[in-house]
Amino acid sequence: MPNISSIIKNVRNIMRNEDQGISGDAQRLEQLGWMLFLKILDESDLSLELIRDGYKSVIPDRFQWRNWATDPEGMTGEELLLFIDHPSEGLFTQLRSLKAPHSEARAELVREVFDGSNNYMKSGYAMRKVINQLNGFDFNNSDDRHVFGTIYESILVELRDAGNKGEFYTPRAVTQLMAQMTAPKLGEKILDPAAGTGGFLSAAIDLIREKQIHNLDDEAILQRSIAGWEYKPVSYVLGLTNLILHGIEVPDWHYTDSLKTEYNSIGPRQQVEVILANPPFGAGIAEGVETNFPHAYRCRESADLFVILMIQLLKLQGRCAIVLPDGCITGDGYKERIREKLLTDCNLHTIVRLPQSTFHPATVSTNLLFFDKGTPTKEIWYYEHRLPKGQKSYSKTKAIQFEEFAPLIAWWNNREENEVAWRVKVGDLKCGFDLDVKNPRAEFIETEHSSAELLAGLKQSFIRSASIIDQIKSRL
Repeated sequence: MPNISSIIKNVRNIMRNEDQGISGDAQRLEQLGWMLFLKILDESDLSLELIRDGYKSVIPDRFQWRNWATDPEGMTGEELLLFIDHPSEGLFTQLRSLKAPHSEARAELVREVFDGSNNYMKSGYAMRKVINQLNGFDFNNSDDRHVFGTIYESILVELRDAGNKGEFYTPRAVTQLMAQMTAPKLGEKILDPAAGTGGFLSAAIDLIREKQIHNLDDEAILQRSIAGWEYKPVSYVLGLTNLILHGIEVPDWHYTDSLKTEYNSIGPRQQVEVILANPPFGAGIAEGVETNFPHAYRCRESADLFVILMIQLLKLQGRCAIVLPDGCITGDGYKERIREKLLTDCNLHTIVRLPQSTFHPATVSTNLLFFDKGTPTKEIWYYEHRLPKGQKSYSKTKAIQFEEFAPLIAWWNNREENEVAWRVKVGDLKCGFDLDVKNPRAEFIETEHSSAELLAGLKQSFIRSASIIDQIKSRL
């Protein structure tokens, strides 16, 4: 197995040391995204060629990764740049106008990737070095394939701008837990309308394949059951690549702003049985997007709009698990009306409260909400997930692990109140359907915080204060 962190570190250093071309982490991510996409698509094609008679890749032979990238002594320098960037015969030009009648849907995905990507590298020698590093991954090797989630996390951790790219992924421990507790079944449509790099969908695929796929007919059903929508170009490419690596041949994967979906046009044909998502919060939305939604819920907070959208996208008896910050489960005005709709239209049966450092390096208090559509909420169970004993916070080297959720999983189907679990009747919630209910059994523990943690907490306090002032101004 390759040393994943070492390869990504080497790629980062090569790109940083290039004299001209790439500028900043966003461009590094975009560059790496289309290169990984081509490599993984080619390895998927190689696998399908072995198991399926007459299978043909949508990529023309000369642009298939195997034919121009795998030889470490292959083309480099100006020859490589011309191969990529030639205005009429180059890789980008040809793939942006790709035609493949035998698999038009797969060809369309390739076109979308290269329509939204650019080659920023201006040194063919540096590009050859990056290509040779990426060839250290063999995604047809089961070990490499199984650690692909780690590869993505390494890419995003190593290359992101501080505080800018963290929204691209949710810790795998959290995606695994949410998928397992929601328990998607073969044949149910599973959607992530804020799909990022596809972490929730890949967790659902793994879960279904492990226990419910017994033959080729079952696999064909699964292929049609996974859908993702993503609006950020880099995460769109990485997520599409992730699903292809997870064996979804033509992913139902769309480069779209989910919040522009016409709310009133969502009917039974558009609704799904399962939604898993970590909607962006504190993010800007396109001008006028809020007018897609009923007047009572219109706002400029993306996460709050996603809650309303996801309720509408669920079928009756559909199940949803989403990540929301504390700011979305409390507050008045439109926030109160959104929570009232959630509690009226759905059974919000469980809220898992996570430590503030779970989404390191972001320091924001987050919650996992689990609800079913069709019956109103009567009572809510809360479960407080605590840091491992002796650990003060999660960090890059001490990230949250799935094994930590073993007590929660054991408790899930045999619920009893204890020092980390409590329940609240809806009628006992604070005025305004405030869901920010603290553990009544929690003891006050004096905790030491770093300067960075204190400053981050102060920043969140200022953001909440500004939000309250805006609401007061709007009323006046």
